[in-house]
Amino acid sequence: MSVLAFELTETSRDWLIHRPVEIAIYIVLALVVRLVLHKAIDRTTNPETRRRKREASRIPSMMSSLRQRAPENLRLRAAEAMRQKSPDTPREEALRERRSQRAHTIGSVLKSTVSFVVLMWVLFQTLFILGVNVAPFIASAGIVGVAIGFGAQNLVRDFLSGLFMLFEDQYGVGDVVDLGDAVGTVEAVGLRVTTVRDEFGTLWYCRNGEVLRVGNYSQDYAIALLELPIAHGADVDLACRVALEAAVAAAAEEPLIGKVMGSPQMLGVNSVNVNAVNVRLTVTVRPNTQWSVQRELRRRILNAFEENGIKAPRPYGVALEENG
Repeated sequence: MSVLAFELTETSRDWLIHRPVEIAIYIVLALVVRLVLHKAIDRTTNPETRRRKREASRIPSMMSSLRQRAPENLRLRAAEAMRQKSPDTPREEALRERRSQRAHTIGSVLKSTVSFVVLMWVLFQTLFILGVNVAPFIASAGIVGVAIGFGAQNLVRDFLSGLFMLFEDQYGVGDVVDLGDAVGTVEAVGLRVTTVRDEFGTLWYCRNGEVLRVGNYSQDYAIALLELPIAHGADVDLACRVALEAAVAAAAEEPLIGKVMGSPQMLGVNSVNVNAVNVRLTVTVRPNTQWSVQRELRRRILNAFEENGIKAPRPYGVALEENG
């Protein structure tokens, strides 16, 4: 009886003390690992952190020690002075925003993956501590995974397409895209679906595996293209000169001065039909600003046409009636 009591006591001690302590240790270790990996992902995917590291690497070692000892407010003032001295061009600023946007999206996906892997590790370790043989679970998971792969090929294709879209930076949150069936602003990018809101406010859920082409209006730069129709009897050379002068003047003033990245270009007569002569003008602008730039330039050029007596086109039938 004493031997049995001693064995029961050891068993109780094992189940009530040793194994719960081991499980608690694994849970704490998993939380620490998850926190460390999340911090590492944040530092790796944060463009500002990488930029500061590059700037620090260009500073001599003696100066870097002085910089580290300087008060925080002095460092902030020095950084602001450097930015004012050599401000970023619109293109550089757009690229920096793009990198930040992409890094945020990839970092979110990586952190979700890390959390899932850590959770599965803790689960299997807990089952092992409790005396459950995890080998059949792993084998079953492999078999189930194969079965799911055959039965849910569309889901797997959506997942893989989402991964490639993220790492290839085809689009990100805030981009204006054309996905074929949906055209609008990207509101969310997931591993299975992409959410796009069109100009009418409709929210579209597009499966990543069904996206065959992506037209991104928001990467690097955009082109504001204007087709300016004038009447057949108007002076084409004067119209081209007036339109270009009005566009150049508008690009140097508010509200276009912060949107335009290059000088307006007059391409000349683009087409001629029975109703009008179409003159084309283009200007390179920042992403997502081409539509507002086009509207403002049209307004300024139309006013310039009226001031210089350049007539607008009229339908061919109306012109015949007035002449005849």
